[in-house]
Amino acid sequence: MSLQTILVVDDSPEVLDAMKSILKRHYALRMATNGRLALQIALSDSQIDLILLDVMMPEMDGFEVCRQLKSNEHTCHIPVIFVTERNVVEDESRGFSLGAADYISKPASAPRVLARVATHITLANHRRHLEDLVRQRTLLLESKTRELEATRMEILHRLGRAGDYRDNETGMHVLRISHYVSLLGKKIGLVASEIESLGQAALMHDIGKIGVPDQILLKPGELTADEFAVVKRHCEIGADIIGMHESPLLQMCRTVALTHHERWDGAGYPCGLAGVNIPLAGRMTAVADVFDALTSNRPFRACWSVDAAIDKIRAEAGHGLDPSLANAFLELRPELDGIMATFPDGLGERAHHG
Repeated sequence: MSLQTILVVDDSPEVLDAMKSILKRHYALRMATNGRLALQIALSDSQIDLILLDVMMPEMDGFEVCRQLKSNEHTCHIPVIFVTERNVVEDESRGFSLGAADYISKPASAPRVLARVATHITLANHRRHLEDLVRQRTLLLESKTRELEATRMEILHRLGRAGDYRDNETGMHVLRISHYVSLLGKKIGLVASEIESLGQAALMHDIGKIGVPDQILLKPGELTADEFAVVKRHCEIGADIIGMHESPLLQMCRTVALTHHERWDGAGYPCGLAGVNIPLAGRMTAVADVFDALTSNRPFRACWSVDAAIDKIRAEAGHGLDPSLANAFLELRPELDGIMATFPDGLGERAHHG
């Protein structure tokens, strides 16, 4: 096992010789006769385990050396023991405030030097060991957290697409909605974490369709008023499926499922909310959902062109849709084309009501 290294800093050759005779049998030694050389050695030698530092030195005293050592991330962890002839309380107070670990008075006896050095090296070793354990546990926790995040995202993807598969054989509708909402979030200046959560929550906007009977959901034609009343219940069904949770993401999923068919003018469902009383996540999903519904095939009509859908979004601003969000969405045309090309529906697409 290699010896631990001590840097001895003193402008007196006699003191350096004395320290060398005391420590050489137990430690590897580096010597410096002034503060600037001491700093160079400490910064260039990553193996310095402790520094014995004279206080009174020309040009740069020990206090300044200690201050610079403790202000540098590469050397701040090294224990510093001041060795001084001055026995002044103010000096000790200043040294400790700068981060010194201990004081030894000159002339220093061999037993005292060895005991103080051994104590602080042991403490430093324990601290490094604990820091290593914390670092390892932190890395493990971060890895597990990333794994859980990836699993959660995969579950949301699959659940969202499971709901979409009932009336859209490719399940691409929810993926497009997720990307549209994420783009819109970025456009209006939301932070990355909010954008990610919104994109994930949008995947679940139609999960309530699981509770709508097939003969209504898959009906090849327009719905009667009674049938449409059943379809409208998918918002509340989705909110019930997701339930009430402490998880902010699941809370947002529930909000999106419940409110993505509310209208800015208050004529939407299921609660008839209006304006900013509709949660932002629901308003954003509504814009994306209207656009995707218009640009997707239906059994009772062909899909609209993107230009026509854009015109409809513009016309609905301030009526069915939040005007600021609708206008922001209109500026995303190139990105919208890219998402549609990346996530196209298949040829076997079924009806899509609601």
